[in-house]
Amino acid sequence: MTGLPLVAILRGLKPENAEAVGNALVEAGFRIIEVPLNSPEPFRSIETLAKRMPKDVLVGAGTVLEPDLVNGVHDMGGKLIVMPHADTDVIRRAKDLGLVCTPGVATPTEAFAALKAGADAIKIFPAEATPPAVVKAWRAVLPKDAIVIPVGGIKPDTMKSYVDAGADGFGLGSALFTPAMSVEEIRRNADDFAKAWRVMRAG
Repeated sequence: MTGLPLVAILRGLKPENAEAVGNALVEAGFRIIEVPLNSPEPFRSIETLAKRMPKDVLVGAGTVLEPDLVNGVHDMGGKLIVMPHADTDVIRRAKDLGLVCTPGVATPTEAFAALKAGADAIKIFPAEATPPAVVKAWRAVLPKDAIVIPVGGIKPDTMKSYVDAGADGFGLGSALFTPAMSVEEIRRNADDFAKAWRVMRAG
């Protein structure tokens, strides 16, 4: 992963707020935006973000539970498929449509199966149940080029221990965005995460 390898997970985003929230994230340096499909009218938000964000921003969906939902994301211009599980049928549908796919895994068995099915990265979920020591153990056996992204409960001050263990990036949820937050608060949170990442990598 290049640039800022942080995924903004916008669970609960409303379509009418999509452009403003997206702009705040992009201004902070974010280039990966995920709208979970259990959000209000998620396909409208995905379509808005796909059309209005800069071309280098990867927009897509999270909580994609069925292969047919992949088609809907693709039709709205989304290019990213994320899910909490490692359903190989969803992975293959995403890859058939040329989309980036990051399935959720909780065991090495799931991780290897997802990578074999064509996953572009693996989402370690929930990260709260997979501490850095476990990520380090996984890293010892996973392919060296596998992209590992912990998701769940990540905050600016908890990223370093995961990176030291071998994480390549993070998915960020409620510490970055909730529907109740103002755009200004979301921008501040995004800035905090981006700054923490850059300081960590510079050090």
